[in-house]
Amino acid sequence: MNAIWSRQAKYQRWEDVEIAICEVHAEMGAISAEAMAEIKSKAKFDIARCDEIEKETRHDLMAFVRNLSENIGPNGRYVHMGVTSYDVIDTALGMMLRDSCDVLLESAANLQKEIGRLAKEHQDTPCIGRTHGIHAEPITFGSKCANWYAELSRNIERLQAVKADVAQGKVSGAVGIHAITSPDMEKRVCELLGLSPAPASTQIINRDSHAAFLNALALMGAGLERIATELRNLQRTEILEVQEAFASGQTGSSAMPHKRNPWNSETVCGLARLLRANAHAMLESVATWHERDLTNSSLERIVFPDSCHLADFMLNRLTTILGGLHVFPERMMENLRKMGDLVFSEHVMIALIAKGMSREAAYKVAQRNAAKAWDGEDFKTSVAADEDVTTRLTPEEVEELFSLEHHLRHARYTVEAVGIN
Repeated sequence: MNAIWSRQAKYQRWEDVEIAICEVHAEMGAISAEAMAEIKSKAKFDIARCDEIEKETRHDLMAFVRNLSENIGPNGRYVHMGVTSYDVIDTALGMMLRDSCDVLLESAANLQKEIGRLAKEHQDTPCIGRTHGIHAEPITFGSKCANWYAELSRNIERLQAVKADVAQGKVSGAVGIHAITSPDMEKRVCELLGLSPAPASTQIINRDSHAAFLNALALMGAGLERIATELRNLQRTEILEVQEAFASGQTGSSAMPHKRNPWNSETVCGLARLLRANAHAMLESVATWHERDLTNSSLERIVFPDSCHLADFMLNRLTTILGGLHVFPERMMENLRKMGDLVFSEHVMIALIAKGMSREAAYKVAQRNAAKAWDGEDFKTSVAADEDVTTRLTPEEVEELFSLEHHLRHARYTVEAVGIN
């Protein structure tokens, strides 16, 4: 990301665009072959010199053009011929966003691979599923990971789709009407740069595509936050079903030497908030006054590089967390078995319904025995002694109701359904 978004890299993309425009002018006969050769051989810029010129121009792109032209010499007059600043800036931006998508997609693929490894490794590892923070029914840790995998797959698809939207350029002139440059010229310049021409532009490319890009990053960040939040909760001392890697000599707290905090996961959660804030700011930039104003320019200098860096950092940080994650199957089973298999209450209700009891009555039977479990009794023992149960179910049938293997007989389906092999 640094290689894409550094100031040096941005100015290099500006140069790439200016040279491509000159090349197409040359193809169309407006610049001689000799002049074009000199432009390509002598074109260079110096950021310090650009800064010096900008003190006069108060315009960064114009300062860059002047620096490029003075280094080329007399043929520098052809640089920036017939185009406006955002023909260069937005076209260069399209290249930078395209390249950022490639980096993000690679990082997302690495994370997905790590999630897939965990899902496969723990596809038969039972753990308790929770709703509202309370024990619900048994699941597997692999199915939990497979759920993360499926969401990340959708976010990857969204990023792939939005990449095509932002990989656009424009060489349509001051207000997008092709007064000097032709649509054919615009198409050829974009072709040289690996972009598609924006089919309709003003002085800038419409910002809805850019807003969609940042919203895709924000949505991906929300998915990463969901994983990180789950990891944080599972690391609670009372739960302790997983734990982030903790290096020898690492400090968890300056005051409490015993602490092992889930700080890496917390970092991911905090940064997701910035991605959402940046996406909101970009939504505010979709509307402009007439064909152009400058309200989008200032914030884009922040939200584009920051969001790309943040998203890539979060993807890689979560990959590192999962790569070193300690998973404790024994603790998962211990937590699952708390309260005497209370989590099989639905099986009790369904079995009684199957034997002819009304749903309401069956629910009450299961619930009253569950209430005893909340008061400290063993749920399975209570159910097995309940007259409404024993008159309808054999001891073997009751035993089947509390079979973890039977409950989880389809658990591998989720892992396979999301494409983890």
